[in-house]
Amino acid sequence: MKKPGKIQGEGNYEAAKQFDDAEKAFVQSGRVEEAAGKAAPKSKAEEEELHRAEQIGRSRSRGEDPAVRRRPKAATKKA
Repeated sequence: MKKPGKIQGEGNYEAAKQFDDAEKAFVQSGRVEEAAGKAAPKSKAEEEELHRAEQIGRSRSRGEDPAVRRRPKAATKKA
């Protein structure tokens, strides 16, 4: 059994690297569009439910972090 690192929790550098490597491999696999299609709402009712949930979450937010740039709506693609 491998000895755990000294830092754990949010400072678990080994787990962070494993996640980053797995994410990079997934993006390079070419399966992102397929996964996005599977995650898309299956009905108008589900789409409305997700929208309501997003609005509830945003209502509790302190606002958008100005350091984070969001993709313009035109850049997003619907399946």
